Amino acid sequence: MLAGTLMFAAILGSGSAIRAEQQAEESEGGLLRDLRDKILDSRKRVGEHEEKEREIFGRLEEIDRRVDALTREVASARREANSARLALAESQQAEARAQTQLDQTRKAMSKRVVGLYKTGEVGPLRVLFSSGSLPELIRRGSFLRKLLEHDTQLVERFKRQHLELLALRSEAQKRARLRDETAGLLAVRSTVLSSERASKTSLLARVRSDRSLERAMLVELERAARALEEKLVALGESSRLGGRDLDAGHFAAQKGKLPAPVRGAAVSAFGLVIDAEFHTETFNKGIEFKAALGDSIRAVAFGEVRFAGWFLGYGKIVILDHGDQYFTVSGHLADIYVEVGQTVDRGDTLATAGESGSLSGPSLYFEVRRGGEPLDPKEWLQ
Repeated sequence: MLAGTLMFAAILGSGSAIRAEQQAEESEGGLLRDLRDKILDSRKRVGEHEEKEREIFGRLEEIDRRVDALTREVASARREANSARLALAESQQAEARAQTQLDQTRKAMSKRVVGLYKTGEVGPLRVLFSSGSLPELIRRGSFLRKLLEHDTQLVERFKRQHLELLALRSEAQKRARLRDETAGLLAVRSTVLSSERASKTSLLARVRSDRSLERAMLVELERAARALEEKLVALGESSRLGGRDLDAGHFAAQKGKLPAPVRGAAVSAFGLVIDAEFHTETFNKGIEFKAALGDSIRAVAFGEVRFAGWFLGYGKIVILDHGDQYFTVSGHLADIYVEVGQTVDRGDTLATAGESGSLSGPSLYFEVRRGGEPLDPKEWLQ
């Protein structure tokens, strides 16, 4: 009896232990699940934050690309409108000349009509048969024939000039309609362009008024800078100039003697920059030049174009390989006039200044690099 009771108690104790262990496992499993869920939720928030950062920066580039395309469309529409206005002016001048010629012919015809009216229907016959001799008759007949030919030509000229005037008037009307259409198209495109620029200004204002967004922007700019550095390192490793087309040290020998890439003063400094409000630190790997839209951007030295196009964070850029691992970078461009693989000489025009990728309006961003190492451009420029 006692043994049975002990066995039963042991079984109960064992069952309780098992249940306690199961409860502990379940509790521990719940904690693990909660921890796992929190980790996943944290990762999700981080991902959403990073996506938000990329969204802001991506939206800025999308706006820049639309502005770039619309700027070209506006320029094309303006050329078409100017061409239509000039064509209309030419048509109107031609119409005026034709009207003058027609008026002159009409006056000449009026004089002949008055003359014929005064002489009457038999006037020419009287002139002809009042001749005193045969030679005089022949001369007068010849004169009357020439007079008749003149009158016929006068009438034909009047008809021709009148038809020409009608045709020119019709052409002028067509060109006037074209002028109005092109002017309307220019107005629409200009309005859309202004709207896109306003949207960029609004977005930047919102970013600057929101500390978290501004910090996110700084993070994105740092990422863009690292991406550009990686690009330059890769270009350096695959450089095709590297002493073959340039003498070793040719670019280095020009330190302090390079011409400025654009007319305008430098408005930012190279090196460490501390934000006065957020106390964040960034390192400027290049400098900004003040520039007006359309200013010429020139090569500071002989080199080969290794990149020409859009680069996130910098807008449109051109990278020149000067050999011996030296590169120059020109950013925030508008129109690019060079292609990858093309060689350029010192002073050749690469592009025009723009505001693509710029957070502060039209400017030029300029870097000098030795491989991936940024160098202070001011030490290289005259």
